[in-house]
Amino acid sequence: MNTLPPRFPITSEEIAVVVTEFYARVRKDETLAPVFFQSLPSLPKAWIEHEGKIAAFWRNAILFERSYNGNPQKVHSEREAIEPEHFAVWLALFDEVLKENLRPEQAESWSALAHRIGRGLKMGVVQSRAKYGDVPDLG
Repeated sequence: MNTLPPRFPITSEEIAVVVTEFYARVRKDETLAPVFFQSLPSLPKAWIEHEGKIAAFWRNAILFERSYNGNPQKVHSEREAIEPEHFAVWLALFDEVLKENLRPEQAESWSALAHRIGRGLKMGVVQSRAKYGDVPDLG
């Protein structure tokens, strides 16, 4: 059983709403949809499973639930369709969903966490594609 308090007050149900709404918008986004459709078929079952996994990721990151088992850095670095500039689009869309579905203090706290994680994932993608001897891009 988890004994750590959550990073900020939010319920599992609120996390699920944000994840579901975010991926509904991803599937319609002209930049992100093609990236996701390269990894996930358009079958509803595939998206439901993916959304469940991502909701577990966020419950782990926010509620310390320990329900997520995966390596997001590895997954993002291995997907050739993911470009570093996609993270800004992803975060802007995510922020939009947060602001529309949560109280301001929840949206702000989750956004700060998402941006921190996004910076790390972006840096991992950049570094995974760097050639030996390249100067690291830490921006």
